[in-house]
Amino acid sequence: MLLPNLREELLYLHLQLPKNGLVTWTSGNVSVRDVSTGWVLIKPSGVFYENLHPEDFILLDLDGNVLEGSLKPSSDTASHLYIYRHRPDVNGIVHTHSPYATAFAAVGKAIPVYLTAQADEFGGAIPCAGLGLIGGEEIGKLVVETIGTSPGCLLQNHGVFTIGKDGSSAVKAAVMIEDIAKTVWLAMQLGTPIPIPEDMVQRLHQRYTRDYGQG
Repeated sequence: MLLPNLREELLYLHLQLPKNGLVTWTSGNVSVRDVSTGWVLIKPSGVFYENLHPEDFILLDLDGNVLEGSLKPSSDTASHLYIYRHRPDVNGIVHTHSPYATAFAAVGKAIPVYLTAQADEFGGAIPCAGLGLIGGEEIGKLVVETIGTSPGCLLQNHGVFTIGKDGSSAVKAAVMIEDIAKTVWLAMQLGTPIPIPEDMVQRLHQRYTRDYGQG
């Protein structure tokens, strides 16, 4: 079995999605790109998260040729591969239909920066792309065109895509988007949320990316 360690990591990352309430039934997926080969591992289509095993993930090259795996890959595979081909800095991608974030997507609304946590993690608004058909590259194109410097974006009427330097970073972004969307929605029930000024957003983001954590 090729890339056994990356497969184990990908299994762990997939289990974080239901644990954090980001997916329902078999929806959603995580993919990772191996930095040494450029190959991509992705979830098989329609398999329950609790039934996944490391050997179940489909290994593909960037052109979509299956290198290892007997199961059918995710219906989002073409879009994941499109993102990897156009974003060489990205080695992890997550797709979810997490409820609060998807509620914003359902009305086609980006999430402005109302929270310091969003300024820290995202450095700006969480954008919302247009509506794209599932199954081909169209959603991947929308993500690449819309996401900018953000680690995540919404897709109108659909859900969430996040990206990262590795799978863990992309999963973290998906967790944070849902948490931010929930908090903003709750704030909207109380009144009109107060935007954080752009200069403060940039200062918060720079401090967080430079100083937060153990380095």
